Amino acid sequence: MRLLFEMDKKDYGECTRSFTRDSARSIIIRNGKIAMIHSLKYDYYKFPGGGIEPGESNVDALIRETAEEAGLTVIPDSIREYGYVHRIQKSTVEVDEFFIQDNYYYLCDVEEGVNPQKLDDYESDEHFTLEYVMPESGILSNRTKDHGPKDPVMLEREARVLEMLLSDGLIE
Repeated sequence: MRLLFEMDKKDYGECTRSFTRDSARSIIIRNGKIAMIHSLKYDYYKFPGGGIEPGESNVDALIRETAEEAGLTVIPDSIREYGYVHRIQKSTVEVDEFFIQDNYYYLCDVEEGVNPQKLDDYESDEHFTLEYVMPESGILSNRTKDHGPKDPVMLEREARVLEMLLSDGLIE
């Protein structure tokens, strides 16, 4: 899979441990809009998806996370690699730890209809809501609004992937 870009804050020089947790994210395009998860609490947008569990394939994580967060059922035969973002930064939790993550993005189609979400506590607290948005709206929101304690690197990652989809001509 091609590297889309790297986000390395180079802020971890004093860290002695690393923590790695990769993720899989779905890119679902309908009528020129992108399926995004909108955090109503912190007013940001992210692609449906999340962490890959130990022993789980990227594709299985993509299907599971998209169903849980968005209530959408991915059509397995429609899944196509788009690219990944490599991210490295100091942990916001442990002072001596840094975080390494490859975020794998896949283009895919979903079945008609939306099922109930199965959100984690923090996702429920943030009021994760599925919305189909114009890419420019997601980019503008992630870059200009106050998102409280949310990691600006994650928000910029999603904005940059949206920009790449536009520049690659995948969204009209």
